[in-house]
Amino acid sequence: MFQRCLWLFLLSILALPVSAACRNHVLTPPDKFRVVGDTMMLVVHQSSTYDARHSTKRGIDMATRFAKNRKIPLVYLQDDTPDEYYFMADCEPDHWVFSEGGEIRFEVTTSHIYIVGGHLELCMSAALHDIIHQWSKRPPRNYTITFLMDAIYSNGKLIEPEDPFYADFERFIGIVTYGRPGGEHWPKLSLLETMGNIRREDHELDYIRKVLPRWDRTFPPQFRIVVQMNDSVQKLLRPAPGWNPPTVLFHFVDSALTLENPRTFGD
Repeated sequence: MFQRCLWLFLLSILALPVSAACRNHVLTPPDKFRVVGDTMMLVVHQSSTYDARHSTKRGIDMATRFAKNRKIPLVYLQDDTPDEYYFMADCEPDHWVFSEGGEIRFEVTTSHIYIVGGHLELCMSAALHDIIHQWSKRPPRNYTITFLMDAIYSNGKLIEPEDPFYADFERFIGIVTYGRPGGEHWPKLSLLETMGNIRREDHELDYIRKVLPRWDRTFPPQFRIVVQMNDSVQKLLRPAPGWNPPTVLFHFVDSALTLENPRTFGD
């Protein structure tokens, strides 16, 4: 019995490096960055340094599986926090790229971005602003950013006391962070959890307007801007002249699992 327990213990020790975080990967220099196709998945700082309760763990793993299954190029942004804090299961994206604050120093040639990981109000916001700035400088065409909400973390920084869902949000984040050390590292929810506290569609739209990158300062008036939640009717944020103007769609989806099983929309 003792020998069997010792053997199991040794096996568990040997297994640790395999199950540990992503290590020993090579960073792609910005000038060497290339992806094939018109779609890309960008994962921003998926680290327990920022999402200490791993609220987005399952969401990120489903998102990366979705990308791999559909041969969508997968790009991880990494900052200077230790490798062992990155908690996605898949450690083999097409590129690892260094980005201290979410800044995008490489050329984004795709017109559809799946965005996951990242602090909604900080590093992810910085990445999206750099991307739409690049898009706005190119010949007009349609663009889409798909937010996978169960894989994005947030501290609710843009939820204000006058918002009708403020009390529900404060109570929920107080519960999930109860007893944890204070400071910036702990109080994070997934964006999907935040939406679960808001619930009403009109209030969700008001909140989404706050978290979007500043398209109004970036895209010229010839671009039509719309937002959509899952498979609901698209909401017009800004019209544009002409019968078929180039359109920027901000698409918020519960999860990559929702995309894999479209019939779950609205359930």
